[in-house]
Amino acid sequence: MFKKSSKLTAIVLALVMLLLLTACSQTTDSGEKDTENYKMVLILPGPINDQSWNATNYAGLVKSNETLGTQMEYVENVQAADYESTFRNYAERGYDLIMAAGTQFDEAANKVAANYPETTFCVVNGMVSSGENVAPIFPKEYEASYIAALMAGEVTENGQFATIGGFPNKAMENLLDVYEKVAVDIAKERGISDAKAVRAYANSWDDVALGKQMAETMIDNGADVLFVYANQVGLGAIQATKEKGAKFIGFSGDQTTIDPNTVVGSVVFDFETFYVWAVQKYLDGSLEGNKVHQAGIAEDIFKPVYTDNISKEVQDKVTEGMAKVRNGEVDFTAMFANK
Repeated sequence: MFKKSSKLTAIVLALVMLLLLTACSQTTDSGEKDTENYKMVLILPGPINDQSWNATNYAGLVKSNETLGTQMEYVENVQAADYESTFRNYAERGYDLIMAAGTQFDEAANKVAANYPETTFCVVNGMVSSGENVAPIFPKEYEASYIAALMAGEVTENGQFATIGGFPNKAMENLLDVYEKVAVDIAKERGISDAKAVRAYANSWDDVALGKQMAETMIDNGADVLFVYANQVGLGAIQATKEKGAKFIGFSGDQTTIDPNTVVGSVVFDFETFYVWAVQKYLDGSLEGNKVHQAGIAEDIFKPVYTDNISKEVQDKVTEGMAKVRNGEVDFTAMFANK
């Protein structure tokens, strides 16, 4: 009896172990894993210390890792010729989420994603999604440039505004359209009847010397307030603005720290909040493809930063303007030149 009982017990134990192993196998096959085990990477077009776009996105990565327990990596200074190969490299290595900072990554992300259905491709500022695994996130930058314009229209002395964009893509054109219209309208309301804006594109994100040269020309032609959204190109423009005694409205990062007497105000993209929002959506399965996920003033993504050169009266006007956006009182599409 003892021997038969022992054999029976051994058989039962073996069956239990088999069931447990099967259950574990099913859990693994389902794709469930701990947050820190997801392989994630952020691709950046420039350096993380540019005090602008790349630094802002890197801050979002850091906050996501701290808040959500992710282990997202990053690669910086990726050039246009390497976009596709960089996406493909990480997808081949089995990365679950590949993020890339900038609209310029849209084409490469959508092209490569078709061959890697198990990887989610998320372009920050992305505007194109042609697959179930392509889920761009888009900060409504035109809402941020609206905030910048509320400052610029009040601080100009002659109503001559100059703007520089990196490349003339749709997102850039929309945000510059909004900035220029709002700033000029405010200046005219203040009695500057000949207020106007001039625009140029650097066709670069990193040519500091070009930014300085372009800004110098614009200021020499009469501009007294500059607004630049072109990553490192903007650093050169700030230098020129400082040397020539004009004013500058910072954008995407807090550029007032560069020189508060030159960069009189900034609009900060709170990408810490933005990234945590987006990565959490990925983790809970709601970052769907074939869709652009948007956030803006209502989600507290954009925050104005002031120096002593921005009066309390102007700050109050900015606050009022942002409240109008939250209440749905501002029609941005009507400001887009190419709707």
